[in-house]
Amino acid sequence: MRRSLLAAAAALAFTGLAGTANAAIVLVNTQPGSVPYNGPAPTFDFDVNTPPVTGGLIKTGSSSNGAQPPASTGFYYTVGPSTGTVGTVDISSFTAPIGQISLIWGSVDTYNTLEFLDSVGNVLAQFTGSQIIASNFGNQVLPGSNPIVYFSVDGSDSFNLAGLRLTSTSEAFEIDNIALQAAVPEPATWALMLLGFGFVGASLRSRKNRDTVRVRYSI
Repeated sequence: MRRSLLAAAAALAFTGLAGTANAAIVLVNTQPGSVPYNGPAPTFDFDVNTPPVTGGLIKTGSSSNGAQPPASTGFYYTVGPSTGTVGTVDISSFTAPIGQISLIWGSVDTYNTLEFLDSVGNVLAQFTGSQIIASNFGNQVLPGSNPIVYFSVDGSDSFNLAGLRLTSTSEAFEIDNIALQAAVPEPATWALMLLGFGFVGASLRSRKNRDTVRVRYSI
């Protein structure tokens, strides 16, 4: 019975950690690219901090298979027919639940597609260049421009987000300065966490008290 209570309490605590909101990854803002870069501090800049990639090409400078975004310095990541039109970026080394992700979307075009993946490659969300161009956050995004795009992440996706997949049917789709910010639990989530951990603590204290008051009498 005690083991069942502990398991139930731990499950309640984990429910608080996982969050009560529905899982979602949503485009929440676009910001014109500028020189120098004026977005969030990058978690992965492809210079000092380079995530594992499959396909595509990490490069510097501009050529037929990639144009360096103006706000990018050093290296960036590009995909297209000549470099492998499907490229994946592993961001799983960021172990905290993710609340926001932003990146430079270079040469945004209608034929670009960005997918958010979990650890086994399932697609959590998908956005096209057309959606970025059509977005309206007070900053017009023109085809071929290099905006910083912001996505919010909540619910179970905060825990599951582990990678990005880029495709482009023409040259090219470039990204740089991937910035990840840890999720901040909502008040209701904190309450569930505290309640769950409270049950765990109470169960452990009760067990300890029962163990310490046992007295053996002999006649």
